[in-house]
Amino acid sequence: MFTSVDDVSARLAETGYLASPAVATTVFLADRLGKPLLVEGPAGVGKTELAKAVAQVAGARLVRLQCYEGVDESRALYEWNHAKQLLRISAGRDETWDETRTDIFSEEFLLTRPLLTAIRGDDPKVLLIDETDKADVEVEGLLLEVLSDFQVTVPELGTITATSRPFVVLTSNASRELSEALRRRCLFLHIGFPEAELERSIVRLKVPGLDEALADSVVRVVGALRAMDLRKVPSVAETIDWAHTLVALGAGALDETVVRGSLGVLLKHQDDILKAAAKLDLDAV
Repeated sequence: MFTSVDDVSARLAETGYLASPAVATTVFLADRLGKPLLVEGPAGVGKTELAKAVAQVAGARLVRLQCYEGVDESRALYEWNHAKQLLRISAGRDETWDETRTDIFSEEFLLTRPLLTAIRGDDPKVLLIDETDKADVEVEGLLLEVLSDFQVTVPELGTITATSRPFVVLTSNASRELSEALRRRCLFLHIGFPEAELERSIVRLKVPGLDEALADSVVRVVGALRAMDLRKVPSVAETIDWAHTLVALGAGALDETVVRGSLGVLLKHQDDILKAAAKLDLDAV
């Protein structure tokens, strides 16, 4: 997919994703080595967007498994279309059970979910397993077979092996520790909050209506907020939202009235807003 680390940076930038050298290098290695990529870091720093950008660069279909507490095999791998199976059984009343069973446990009655969808077919795919840490520990067992051998076993049909391996990205907010078995199968990448220079470039790219001086002020204020002891510091996504807000307000500069009136775009808890309003010194940032 990529010829070099610089090629990764350039092609991702064409999609609007500005990658740091560490991100570009790890993406290149994941592609070259055919290894899944585990991307960990706080919410809103671009983990999911990285998978979307890689899919766009590759002209690949993005297959997404959104993890949550309670997601199970039927949501992640496959399930049988029970309603359709019952109709088929009703329609074949004169058949033997062996004849019916062979028919109802066939491809026609199989409902593929993201993990199975990602390894079937020859078209290029990017498999995004999003917020892996929110799934139950048992779900990691489902992932091991897929990520080790890129195959899925359906007892009634046998083992389905990928003919074209997808590019796999797993994301985690580190709300719980993932198993060592899962980590061993992946290359690891931590994406934290970007350096000020990179974040300015991101803001300028995503909010073209924002002038350079105001973009610099936005990044400095967000940096000051991240240095505070807040329940939830602003992410890159919220920096971009705030920049859009300032453009919508027609703000030419940051003053106390504008900042205090729009803190709810950056901070999502009232106690954080009160703390920031009391401690933030615009003259010092």
